[in-house]
Amino acid sequence: MSADASLVVHSRRQEWLPILELAVQEVFEIMLGSRLMLATKSEPPSHGELTAIVGLAGSLRGIVTFCCGSQSANQIAARMLNVEIVPAEAQVWDAIGEICNMIAGNFKNKLTGLGGVCLLGVPAVVTGRAVRFHPLAGGDSFEIALMFEGDSLLVRLDLHA
Repeated sequence: MSADASLVVHSRRQEWLPILELAVQEVFEIMLGSRLMLATKSEPPSHGELTAIVGLAGSLRGIVTFCCGSQSANQIAARMLNVEIVPAEAQVWDAIGEICNMIAGNFKNKLTGLGGVCLLGVPAVVTGRAVRFHPLAGGDSFEIALMFEGDSLLVRLDLHA
């Protein structure tokens, strides 16, 4: 990363949490017709059963993660597929991966000067409750807990220094 790009990234970090929240809100409104609410301090953060991960490479390096429970994942997939029944497991995984991908893409496109020099990796989905995340050494982490249909969702941005 050039010195100029590094300064742009560093100077913008304080602004990124609201931008990440806006990116999540827009994806849910456009793709699912759903408005999310910020989770309150009394609501426990999600220890999701499904976690989607999308890598960021180029001028912005890190990962975006999206965590939710299986009930939320099923609702998200059903809405994306416009079906009333619970979709097949593979369809749920694809839907959660795609939601994370759209959040990451929407977020990076909102950052001035980074859209064309920041690339997204292919989404991966991890299932199970025993997953733990450890922030990147020396990097910054931003986390947002939101409510979707009464269940909490967690969106996290981990940046490499």
